[in-house]
Amino acid sequence: MERLSLFILLATIFSAICCNASSIEHGGLPLPIHPIRPKSGSGGELLDGISCNSWRLAVETNNLRNWKTVPAECGDYVGHYLLGQYYRQDSRYVTLEAAKYGESINRTRDGKDIWVFDIDETTLSNVPYYATHGFGIQPYNDTSFNAWVDTGKAPALPESLVLYNRLSSLGFKVVFLTGRAEMRREVTRKNLRAAGYRNWEKLLLRQPSDAHKPAVVFKSEQRAKLVKQGYRIQGNIGDQWSDILGTDIGSRTFKLPDPVYYIS
Repeated sequence: MERLSLFILLATIFSAICCNASSIEHGGLPLPIHPIRPKSGSGGELLDGISCNSWRLAVETNNLRNWKTVPAECGDYVGHYLLGQYYRQDSRYVTLEAAKYGESINRTRDGKDIWVFDIDETTLSNVPYYATHGFGIQPYNDTSFNAWVDTGKAPALPESLVLYNRLSSLGFKVVFLTGRAEMRREVTRKNLRAAGYRNWEKLLLRQPSDAHKPAVVFKSEQRAKLVKQGYRIQGNIGDQWSDILGTDIGSRTFKLPDPVYYIS
């Protein structure tokens, strides 16, 4: 009985310490973006004899390309990952390395040192949308997704907001480069500000003439224009490989996790 009481006491203390440390490490920002959690979703779930953990690794390393939806067998696993602690931790590791790199750069004072940020699943999170649309197992629906975007309620990815604030304090100018259409400039601008991104150098969206360009082509063209204007792209961060591949990618790139969808 005494051993049981001691175990309960130690477990309570450990839980309190962990919760407090989590709050401190993330600047007081809550870890979960969305309050619900799936009831199941183990990485041991098999897909053709391969675990969903291994499927996600293939996605994140860009070995698996041009996939359309998350395998049905891995839907719960992806939901569990996104709403659990590991998505936050993986994102934090990336942004901590990005911040360290930013701190190491000898910056000039001409205002031309920039850092390029993608928006969806990089600065803003659409997890609340995907939580009600199967976590990627349903085919992408342009109408319903844009209806969500138009609400302007996407929360910040907490780790990216911390990185944004750190880079801004170091003197970097931020450029947002997104595949969203120009017609969504105003709602995107308001959503960014509401989520905590107060200032930026440029907000670049697709013009009508860019509508059918692959993301890697569109973003390469936009980065080339920035370089031509005299900007130095010191860093570039996104959730898709198409955000950080192509030309004029910057001095260093950083890839955030995203097992929900693939953009070429």
